Amino acid sequence: MDADRLCKIPFFSTLTLDQLESVAGVCEELEIEAGATLLREGDFGYAMFAITSGTASVVQGDRVLRTLVPGDVFGEIAVFSGGRRSASVVATSPMQLVTVLNRDMWRL
Repeated sequence: MDADRLCKIPFFSTLTLDQLESVAGVCEELEIEAGATLLREGDFGYAMFAITSGTASVVQGDRVLRTLVPGDVFGEIAVFSGGRRSASVVATSPMQLVTVLNRDMWRL
């Protein structure tokens, strides 16, 4: 992942160029198939994700809470404070994501 692409994600857009380059260096890009469960409610979290294409549903119990679209970030609580996932996230279309592990963010 390069800093130019990372800064187009609103969550990262206020970072300086040096900060963007540091974060981009620990990010990975993923391709996800429709129907894949990305996060499970109650699991321990260890990564956050930013959507670059595709959509997903945030589900708590049997209720859909919201739809995630490109530019949205999810799982950020796990990166900044740890703990269990408060909801599940399921891909509703093929997706491309940027992910960063909590240990890498803590190190930065």
